[in-house]
Order: sequence, then C-alpha cells, then structure tokens
Amino acid sequence: CCRLRAVEASDVDVMYLWENDPDVWHVSGAAAPISRDALVRFVSGSAGDLYAERQMRLMVDVDDVTVGAVDIFDFDPQHMRFGIGILIYAPEHRRRGYARAAVEAVVEYARRGLGLKQVWAMVAADNYGSVALFESCGFVRCGTRKSWLRRGADYVDVYDYQRILM
Repeated sequence: CCRLRAVEASDVDVMYLWENDPDVWHVSGAAAPISRDALVRFVSGSAGDLYAERQMRLMVDVDDVTVGAVDIFDFDPQHMRFGIGILIYAPEHRRRGYARAAVEAVVEYARRGLGLKQVWAMVAADNYGSVALFESCGFVRCGTRKSWLRRGADYVDVYDYQRILM
C-alpha cells in the first residue's frame, strides 16, 4: 500500500510545508520555523548512511504521492537499537493503514537488514492515534515520563514504547 524511499531534492517543498506547520510542532519537537535553505542543506548533506549519520528520514509514498515521513534517530549500533517517529501529514491520508505499513516496514528493516535488538518510540499520552498505532504494531509501553511535554500552560505525559526484535 505504501513505499518507503530516501529523501530527494524534490522533497524540500513538502518538507518545508510540514516543518513549518505549527500544528505539527507538538509531535515533531520543533519550536520554530525552519528555512528552505536549511532543508536544502539537510537533503544535500545527507548521504543516507545510517552508521555515519546515526539518523535517517524515509519518505512515505502512496501511488506516487508523498503522504508522510518516517524518522529513524538515535541509532546506536553498540546496543543495536534506534528510535522511530512517523508523520502522515494530511488528514485525508490518515487512518488508511499507511502509518502502520510504514512502521512495520521499518521494523523489518531493523530486524532483517540491520540485525537490531529493538526499536523504540516516545509518544505523547494525548496522541491517541500514535498510541494505538504503536501498540497495534507490537510495541509495548515500558514507561511513562510524567508531565514531560509542555502544551501552553499545561503538561502532558509521554509514553515510552519498545519492540524487542530478537
């Protein structure tokens, strides 16, 4: 249903839209807009080498339309793990199974392609869609970070998830 691929120069425009949407900042951890030049440098400077860069962004395509991205980050080859985050941007592309397919594809890459021990995620407790997604993909909640994220005058917990692969 979806295809994961490396980031290309032609993705700068869509990434610029996503990265500068304040409605997405609460899940991405961004606190300010990012320039097009910074995104061009990110794309052109990325060799796609997970071992060298310790991170990787994969674009999620459905029928030749880019609907989102998966970020692999904090890759730790010593302890054989990395973190995963996902964004399916437009509401019309959500709840169609794309995120689940993308997460499962990355988990298989971690298991078969890299031989990793685990994949982990941190999910805001009020992000019900992501909580359901990771739990449906076999991730197990292993902890709660109390009042971890500030949302205006309030704070929200963050759930730690792990999926053990071996």
